[in-house]
Amino acid sequence: MTEVSDRLWSGAVQDVIRAGQRMDQRGWVPATAGNLSRRLSDGRIAITRSGGHKGFLAEQDVIEIDPQGHPLDATQKASAETLLHTQLYAFDPSVGAVLHGHSVAATVLSMVMPGASLTLAGYELLKVFEGQSTHATSIDVPVFDNDQDIARLAGVVAPSLGKMPAGYIIRGHGVYVWGRDMAMALARLEGLEFLLACELERRKA
Repeated sequence: MTEVSDRLWSGAVQDVIRAGQRMDQRGWVPATAGNLSRRLSDGRIAITRSGGHKGFLAEQDVIEIDPQGHPLDATQKASAETLLHTQLYAFDPSVGAVLHGHSVAATVLSMVMPGASLTLAGYELLKVFEGQSTHATSIDVPVFDNDQDIARLAGVVAPSLGKMPAGYIIRGHGVYVWGRDMAMALARLEGLEFLLACELERRKA
């Protein structure tokens, strides 16, 4: 690596580590759940390795993958869901970070609601999502059935790419959210998780 590229990589790794800590503090990545990635300006992709706890990430827990999701170091193992990250990067060149968490609200709501989407309406925080300028609106968050065949799941997700401003939910599993950089991805994740928690509380009431 050159000095510049090395700085780019170190910055991306630190972004992933800090995001993992933030998500862990909020209870969105229990045990070894979740995966986080960041695309560098030179096109490289940094992603959490398989099996690591996201609240205690170290530099060696973030690995480099190619655009197809293969680790550059064959001795390393990326998350089984890496394809869902690279799918987003391939679809939209402006995407710079992808976050996947397993919150209680996303898991429970997607299990008790049988529909293909969850509608969020009337919330002020809807304005955190791209294209929204008022609370007087609604967003449908797609809910896709869980599938251990990630390539097949990616194929199901593909037709909705470009039409999911708030991200999407995998039923009984968790959310996927992205943004042009890590700060935006985290803001959207926090916004979505807050709204899902509100929906869960409304159903309890």
